[in-house]
Amino acid sequence: MTTAPTQEAESQGLLLQLMDPINRADPYPLYEQFRDRGPLQLPEANLAVFSSYRDCDEVLRHPSTSSDRLKSTIGQRIMQRWPTSRPVGPPGFLFMDPPDHTRLRKLVSKAFAPKVVSALQPDVAAMVERLLDRIAEKGQFDVIEDFAYPLQVTVICQLLGIPLEDEPQFSQATEQLAQALDPFVGFNGSLSNGFEERPSLRRLAAFLKASRWSRGYFHDMIEQRRSRPGDDFVSGLIAVEESGDQLTEDEIISTCNMLLIAGHETTVNLIGNGILLMLRNPIQWKALAADAGRAPAIVEETLRYDPPTQLVGRTAADDMTIGEIEVPAGDAMVLLLAAAHRDPAEFDRPDTFDPDRGVVRHFGFGRGAHYCLGGPVARLEAGMALSAITARFPNARLDSEPEYKKNVTLRGLSELTVAV
Repeated sequence: MTTAPTQEAESQGLLLQLMDPINRADPYPLYEQFRDRGPLQLPEANLAVFSSYRDCDEVLRHPSTSSDRLKSTIGQRIMQRWPTSRPVGPPGFLFMDPPDHTRLRKLVSKAFAPKVVSALQPDVAAMVERLLDRIAEKGQFDVIEDFAYPLQVTVICQLLGIPLEDEPQFSQATEQLAQALDPFVGFNGSLSNGFEERPSLRRLAAFLKASRWSRGYFHDMIEQRRSRPGDDFVSGLIAVEESGDQLTEDEIISTCNMLLIAGHETTVNLIGNGILLMLRNPIQWKALAADAGRAPAIVEETLRYDPPTQLVGRTAADDMTIGEIEVPAGDAMVLLLAAAHRDPAEFDRPDTFDPDRGVVRHFGFGRGAHYCLGGPVARLEAGMALSAITARFPNARLDSEPEYKKNVTLRGLSELTVAV
């Protein structure tokens, strides 16, 4: 019989493997081990890890689930030891709970109106064609550097009203800010109380520097837009009003930072993952090349099979029961969404990439109160990008093995060469 200390040590071992960059290329065998073991609890760490579809779905919908990681017992200990661990300024509404989250989401949603999404379509199409023309001249391309990244940069800059020449600075800032979504794990490979209570000074300093820079940039932009409004997202956030309520400057800045992190990284990863999956399944590549109407199904299956967001964190605001597991108030919860997407209890042939499987209920854009407002934009952009590139280059093939970024939460390609 396995003793409790041994079980906790094995659970910590699995978590350390999850954080190890060596598993970034293919974490799915490891996710299967998580599912086979069932929910993991580390009482000493005030941590629970869920990996089945049913458990993740229940946590995301549960009324006692909090989205503020720093309300957890782990978060409070971090704040006590490292008060600067709280990002500069208030968190984005992605990390808020009702009623604050409800108020901000209602206001921000007005700037994500369907007409805003529809207005992006001609510019996305034009940018895709320009990128494909350059690729045709080269004869090969890097999926991220030559296609997914410049496309999303143009879209996000246009959406926010950022001059394209300022993009390199935003690229550096976004890379640092995105790492803040990863769990607090020891940079030296150790796991202290489930998650590291002393984030590395270098990582923390880089994050704070990026936060201060982006806040300063958006502060100046807001000042400009107040006197000279435009058709961009920031002007829309300044203008939104509901029963006399408006967004404060801090709230606008936090929302823009959140869009940079969540919108930029995830869409780049979605397009990259979709290209890789179809090139590994050439029948799917040629099928989309012949029928652009297949794009939505390709996008949805990519979101299930290899999602850009692999996991999310939540906190138990009150004592909770998830399945047969009792989660005490204050415990942190990690939901392995990518593991849930391959749960055989929910999906037939879960390890098969099959865009023809029909309606897919995935967590690619979250679930419940925090369902992603930017989902329609990501679907539009990814669908247009994937259908256009397959149609232009129906005989494309992989010319290298994929390389991945170190990020755990927002997992995605760093390099992938394709011959056209």
